[in-house]
Amino acid sequence: MKKQILRSIVLLLFTLQAAWGFAQNGPSLPDQLKNLYGIASIESVKSEQYNEKYEVFIEQPLDYADTTKGKFKQRFFVAHVGYDRPTVMVTEGYSADYSANPRYREELSKLFNANLVFVEHRYFSKSTPANADWKYLTAEASANDLHRINKALRSIYKGKWISTGISKGGQTTMIYRTFFPNDVEISVPYVAPLNFGEEDGRHEPFIANITGTPEGRKKVLDFQVEVLKRRSSLQPMFDSLCSKDKLMFNTTLDEIFDYCVLEYSFSFWQWGTPLDKIPTLDSPDSTIFKHFIAISSPDYFQNTSPTTSFFVQAAKELGYYGYDTKPFKKYLKIKKAKGYLRKLMAPEGSAPKFDKSLALKIQNFLDQNDPKMIFIYGEWDPWTAVAPKFSRISPVIKGYRTNMEMYVQPQGSHRARISSLPEPMKKEVISKLEKWLSE
Repeated sequence: MKKQILRSIVLLLFTLQAAWGFAQNGPSLPDQLKNLYGIASIESVKSEQYNEKYEVFIEQPLDYADTTKGKFKQRFFVAHVGYDRPTVMVTEGYSADYSANPRYREELSKLFNANLVFVEHRYFSKSTPANADWKYLTAEASANDLHRINKALRSIYKGKWISTGISKGGQTTMIYRTFFPNDVEISVPYVAPLNFGEEDGRHEPFIANITGTPEGRKKVLDFQVEVLKRRSSLQPMFDSLCSKDKLMFNTTLDEIFDYCVLEYSFSFWQWGTPLDKIPTLDSPDSTIFKHFIAISSPDYFQNTSPTTSFFVQAAKELGYYGYDTKPFKKYLKIKKAKGYLRKLMAPEGSAPKFDKSLALKIQNFLDQNDPKMIFIYGEWDPWTAVAPKFSRISPVIKGYRTNMEMYVQPQGSHRARISSLPEPMKKEVISKLEKWLSE
């Protein structure tokens, strides 16, 4: 009996040793990546957070419905922890430049010691097609991009996958899960909007009546009015700044000044600026101007910027917010603010009339299903006004939802993350994710 047990132990050790030897002598991660379909190039990049990290380019079709329309190279990063670990897929809505930083580590990847696949959105930074038509910049195409990368990398990372993104990236997470519900096991969109119009209409009343406190909202409004009242002294400072920074606009500097005042309240609440940062109304012009520009810089309204592609998407199908001009009417140079997105930021002819079918498709998916999804929002963030709606009891799915959940950081902003939630809420989120990863 003892000899039999000893033989079993020896056999087990031999098997483990053979497996370890295979793992050590098997194909390297770069070699595995190179062998994936469509991979154009791989380059090792420095990382202080992961065992290995690579910048990868993959050839993607411009048009998935007609692949003869051409291709472009899309960038993504692969940061490796272990083949036995889960994988976090960041569905970035913009450029991936910041993820190249050696110190960068995404929140979920850090929490669960997971591999990272960070995908740059088409038409941004190094993933911008050459001379491509704007018509190929669609939400469905971006979902197909992600699907193709996921499908390829699943042959390497076979554990559970989590898709996640922040703001427009979170919106992309919702889009991806809607078009390809089975690509990932879990989705965690952060501060993700679901707009039903080019100017949705829910942000303005949120800013006027809900965010912050009544005293705080009044303080913000009073500052905006004060800036307009001081136009004669502040406008020359504003014009000088725009000239120095060589900013170009589709309208006059007088009008851009107005738009910056209107944008101030959205930006203030979005980024959680402390109320005590607002100067007193009797402060000198220089103090008023410095704070005003720090919160609402005119470069946002440039007619060309690294985020032009986003403005095209917003005007076309992602939606955006509008401005309430009523409190400022007697001070403004502009007659109306409606249509400012196309007038100022989206190139002429780049976006057809807004189509809300994408938002309806996403909302319909959430209404009729109960995917493993956790939504994170900040209570005072204006984007929370357009968070997706779903009830715990769903007549559509005929029962109580056990998966989809929304967590809102009290007094939180667009910076709301799992780590910023109150401790009991944070523990609940982590526990739920741990449970799903272990199933």
